Amino acid sequence: MIDFTIRAKDKDSKARQGDLKLVHGIVETPAFMAVATQATVKTFSADEIADMGGQILVSNAYHLYLRPGTEVIRRAGGLASFMGWNRPILTDSGGFQVYSLTGLGKVTDEGVEFQSHIDGSRHCFTPEKVVSIQNDLDTDIWMVLDQPIGYPAEHPAAVRSMERTTIWAQKSLEAAPRNHRLFGIIQGATYQDLRERSAREITAFPFKGFALGGLCLGEPPELTFRIIDQIEPLLPEVKIRYVMGAGYPEDILEMVSRGIDLFDCVLPTRNGRTGAAFIRTGRINIRNAQYSDDLVPLDETCNCPVCRKYSRAFLRHLFISGEVLGPRLLSIHNLHFYYTLMREIRQSIKEGTFSRYREKRLKELERN
Repeated sequence: MIDFTIRAKDKDSKARQGDLKLVHGIVETPAFMAVATQATVKTFSADEIADMGGQILVSNAYHLYLRPGTEVIRRAGGLASFMGWNRPILTDSGGFQVYSLTGLGKVTDEGVEFQSHIDGSRHCFTPEKVVSIQNDLDTDIWMVLDQPIGYPAEHPAAVRSMERTTIWAQKSLEAAPRNHRLFGIIQGATYQDLRERSAREITAFPFKGFALGGLCLGEPPELTFRIIDQIEPLLPEVKIRYVMGAGYPEDILEMVSRGIDLFDCVLPTRNGRTGAAFIRTGRINIRNAQYSDDLVPLDETCNCPVCRKYSRAFLRHLFISGEVLGPRLLSIHNLHFYYTLMREIRQSIKEGTFSRYREKRLKELERN
């Protein structure tokens, strides 16, 4: 069901390039997963994402369970078929969504009781139920139910979160079918002792891959990287590694150098919808007045359909005028930027030049 093969390694860092074989296809890693929370990447069709270079998407068991419901998706032949995406999908368990619904949820060792943000109805997610939901969705990678905790977190609360995540991990495996597709999640907030304990406990289970959860939640990037440096030696080299919610280009470059394979984030599309564009030299806000008569492309080094055809002045005009084409065009450009970045990263690892590539790109990204 899940098979990971390392094809190349960088000699000056821990970066590695590999093939992740899944039910619905092969993903070349390192890879970025666009977020399709409710079975769609906002403003895109599945074919557009595929044509752009998307290999795998992230969807969300919590949202799909509430709407449209797993039964209709199961009868449609699974989530990939339902959404017209005949490629791999990773489903998050919904742990982060329940965590973010402050005041609407109650967490115990048995699971999470929560109130729907849609209609106020009451529901209960147990580790076993989350496995069953993702089995019905027939996605390629299933994330176990975990309990993330925000930053900063008091040590006692971080202990409870970490211990509960381990309890739920074991329950998830016990409830899973023989050929399961489960990834374990390492928690522990920003505490070295808890992260190491969680890593040792979670990697002792027969998961198909491992994720670092509870990061990129407001902590300084240097602290994030220190945690990864601390945990990476404890992760099995032969298993895929995923940092949940990591998305800034600079962070991806740093994390790849530390041996991470999978990333996901809403940044390219969410920022695109608000007027922020990722370009070779950093980020710009196209709403700024300085672009009102700027007739050059968003990024003169970019070959995406937006940069080939439209100027910054035109794109700013769309946003200022409230035209929906503006957010869509910036989202197209941003996703193209991310997929190009990941292709370049993979190629540089294959060629043995990743460390030089990383240094060059980090310097470029500092210019804006």
